[in-house]
Amino acid sequence: MAILLRESDVKKLATMEMALEAVEEVFRLQGEKRTENAPRRRCRLERGLLHVMSASLPTLGLAGLKSYITIDSKTKFHILLYGGEGGQLLAMIEAELLGQLRTGAATGVATKYMARPDSSRLGIFGTGFQARSQLDAVCAVRPIKTIVAFGRNQERREKFCQEMSEMLGIRVEPASSPEQAVRDMDIVITATTSKEPVFNGEWLAQGTHISAIGCNHLSRREIDVETVRRSACVVVDSVEQSMLESGDLASAVEAEAFYWEDARELGLVVVGEFPGREDDREITLFKSNGIALEDVALAGRIYQAASKAHLGESLAL
Repeated sequence: MAILLRESDVKKLATMEMALEAVEEVFRLQGEKRTENAPRRRCRLERGLLHVMSASLPTLGLAGLKSYITIDSKTKFHILLYGGEGGQLLAMIEAELLGQLRTGAATGVATKYMARPDSSRLGIFGTGFQARSQLDAVCAVRPIKTIVAFGRNQERREKFCQEMSEMLGIRVEPASSPEQAVRDMDIVITATTSKEPVFNGEWLAQGTHISAIGCNHLSRREIDVETVRRSACVVVDSVEQSMLESGDLASAVEAEAFYWEDARELGLVVVGEFPGREDDREITLFKSNGIALEDVALAGRIYQAASKAHLGESLAL
């Protein structure tokens, strides 16, 4: 019998450690060509959009889809998780926290394979809920000692820094300017809803790793053409989905500063077929759009944990 897992259940079960393990596993399977991912599709409504994305993991016996509707800037996420052998519905999962964790975990996995091992200084753009999981994940895979955060709203920025300092046990300082969050940083993360680049690529130091995770629409971009041009290695979660959604990379292609055939999927990096970094001086870039493989993989882990803990409401379908 299928179960319904609400946000309160997910909060009890899911951890960043679980998310990192699930996402690294699914990217390894992607690199071994043992997954299928269908990019996000959008349908317009009078006051919003319906978004649907799906994936299958035959090796794990799982398939599923995530759907969500955005109406007047309000969004509710759901995942339907299926058993890959019998085709039975296993669970319906409310997926706001799940999505937050898997997005952070994708950055964590990319950072593990692409950032310099001694990276300790991190600058982040954005102070919303996605920024929180980004810091949590990166601090789990690198010895971060200094974090500087920039956001447009000073009051929100200062509150974010205070809360994240307490959560991580690492001092998170508010940046007074965008440049302060980039200069001399080992890792730079963008987790915003900006339509225009949030920093100048000329500010990046040699050896920096960038994770751009906030934009998944061709009309938006968080990083500029110079950032892409300077990146020796450009890795994405899905080339197919990036070509549909990544305004950051599409702008660089238009400027002839980047070519789609040079993009590599994170799965190839995880299995060692493509190096995420070849020396400590390279600037590396992970462009994340958020793919269904990540959602289904983490949903599977959460479902297993729920079954063991006897959590969830039975759905007689």
